Amino acid sequence: MTTALITGGTSGIGAAFARTLAARGHDLVLVARNPDRLAETATALHETHGVTVETMVADLADRDDVRRVADRLESLDQPIEVLVNNAGIGVRAKLLDADTTPHEHSFDLMVRAVLILGAAAGRTMKARGSGTIINVSSTAGYVTMGSYSATKAWVTVYTEGLASELLGTGVKVTVLCPGWVHTEFHERADINASRIPALLWLDADQLVADCLADVERSRVISIPSLRYKVLMFFARHVPRSGVRWISRRLSSSRH
Repeated sequence: MTTALITGGTSGIGAAFARTLAARGHDLVLVARNPDRLAETATALHETHGVTVETMVADLADRDDVRRVADRLESLDQPIEVLVNNAGIGVRAKLLDADTTPHEHSFDLMVRAVLILGAAAGRTMKARGSGTIINVSSTAGYVTMGSYSATKAWVTVYTEGLASELLGTGVKVTVLCPGWVHTEFHERADINASRIPALLWLDADQLVADCLADVERSRVISIPSLRYKVLMFFARHVPRSGVRWISRRLSSSRH
């Protein structure tokens, strides 16, 4: 039985990955900050699917905690076959704010941690000749909505680079770029999503299923749903001035 390690595995897209992979028979290692929620999630998954669920309490914005998780990924005695780099936060701070702490915190969590964990998993999986790395990015990386967009653009391009380095090694690398997803993410980030059209909302379980299908096809970039594939095609091909105009409209609708 294979084991998947999921960061941010107790809520949102991470929880959807945990449910789906457990239903497919994978044992799990769940990484999150809240020990009570970790224990509750682990018990529910074990009771429902009969899989073993290991938990790690870790704040992935903290370098020492990231190192502990990287050590787990590098374990030869208890190998991890699937890494889902999912942990993330929304960023409401403006680029001109005097206090850059929120931006720095998001970089630590969604850039540094992804880099360190991806490298640890990639080295170990390459040596073994098999494995899967899934990094959760966002369609926000194709637009220009502050530091969150910049961070997610990095995750997408980083994953493409990692896929190139691991090509032919037996390790699959995919970046998931979802749009608006029905999770608690937006509420926790204090983002007003009430003006987002219903057509743009995605179901977390469905997008995970779509992503895993793309992994099986060895697709490096997974954009769930036809409507977002079309939207991101235009985002990549229209003049950047148009992308910035749309981004400003989207940003204003969230406040």
